[in-house]
Amino acid sequence: MPLSDKDSAISTDAFFASLTRIRNVILPASVRSWLNTSRGLLTGFILVHLGFLIFGALLSLRGEAFSDTFIYRDWAAAGFNDANLTGGPSPWVYPILALIPMAIAGLAGPGPFFFLWVLMTTLLNGWGLAKLTDRGRNQDAIPAGWWWLIFTLLMGWLGFARVDGLTAPIVLVALAYGVGRPFITSVILAAATWVKVWPAAVMLALFAVVKNRLLVALAGVATSAVVVGLAAAIGSVPKLLNFLTQQGDRGMQLEATFTTPWLWLSVLNIGDSRMYMNTDINSMQVDGPGTAVMSVLMQPLLILAALLVAGLTFWALHNGKINGGADGGVDRTELLLAGALTLTSAFVVFNKVGSPQFMVWLAPAVAVGLAHSWREWRVPAAMLIAIAVATFFIYPLFYDALSHNNPLMAGVLTIRNVLLVVLFLWSVRRLYSLGKKTPASVPALKES
Repeated sequence: MPLSDKDSAISTDAFFASLTRIRNVILPASVRSWLNTSRGLLTGFILVHLGFLIFGALLSLRGEAFSDTFIYRDWAAAGFNDANLTGGPSPWVYPILALIPMAIAGLAGPGPFFFLWVLMTTLLNGWGLAKLTDRGRNQDAIPAGWWWLIFTLLMGWLGFARVDGLTAPIVLVALAYGVGRPFITSVILAAATWVKVWPAAVMLALFAVVKNRLLVALAGVATSAVVVGLAAAIGSVPKLLNFLTQQGDRGMQLEATFTTPWLWLSVLNIGDSRMYMNTDINSMQVDGPGTAVMSVLMQPLLILAALLVAGLTFWALHNGKINGGADGGVDRTELLLAGALTLTSAFVVFNKVGSPQFMVWLAPAVAVGLAHSWREWRVPAAMLIAIAVATFFIYPLFYDALSHNNPLMAGVLTIRNVLLVVLFLWSVRRLYSLGKKTPASVPALKES
């Protein structure tokens, strides 16, 4: 017999109460009190990022990079040698503004590239943490800041050696501005989208919940116009949107959620399913009966999922207004955050790529959600920590074993993918419940 909402809430409260008791046993009251200060959070930020900076410096001194930064460094060293951004060491797969951080990291040559890349990520993370906590002045947001730091630490180099790690704190800042400053939020999100596509999901959620949608649209158009001007300056306008089609014919990536059945067919050696490296794009993929069809279907499936979630967000806002009067009962900030998490999780779950760094997409909405309402957001926060732990085991620790049909690591990946689906379903349910709230649930947020 399924649990009622009340029974589910009681079970959740009991679970987190147990975690709190464990924390209280491990950490003395004096330590907990210090950690919940701006000084304690700043110390945590410095320690977490200092470790990455030192490792980045050591690798750079040896003339090395790490993970995808090898490719970024090669592009920068080649001067992004094809004006159309299709040549060079490997095919260009990013929107055009991704050139900027790569060019900055390459200013001093290939030697210090990786260290400068980690330094940029550190500075952006600091900006995000400062905005999230109002530079440490918002006491209620400090636990959310600690959650962000813990998640960053668990994700490891996936957040410090990929473009995704640069865009995550930018989206965090945008969500912290939220519906109260829709123009600024839209400009930041539009700029981030021209670095890596996924912030478009958050932009869609913003458009769905704000009062002045024209302002959001104008901000996005104005930012994009600047980007087009930049592209014109370097002669790349004809190839400006190539990143949308560059990987359209790729197969089902090993880690993708929908690849899980073929993952196990490969592990069990059933139906000629196999794992193989797509050397053209440096991606491990799975091939087997039906994978070609599924690969073709994934793109429209992702678009359909995004449209349905956007529609659900519009409905939640409209229905909330009906239930609560003119604007009563509608917490637009909560609706933005719920919509952002649902859309980004849809972008992950229904994506045929499924790279491990995609997990960082989910963190900004959860971090700002925790600052907004810790109780409401503690469940996805716990799930995302579990997802981060599983992802760390998948990459970089045991990726080689996974790619050689290790059943234990296939089990870890399966658990991770199931958690992603559960997170998506939780987010959908959250959106639906916000649309069904009664008038006195929460006061509406007035936009400036």
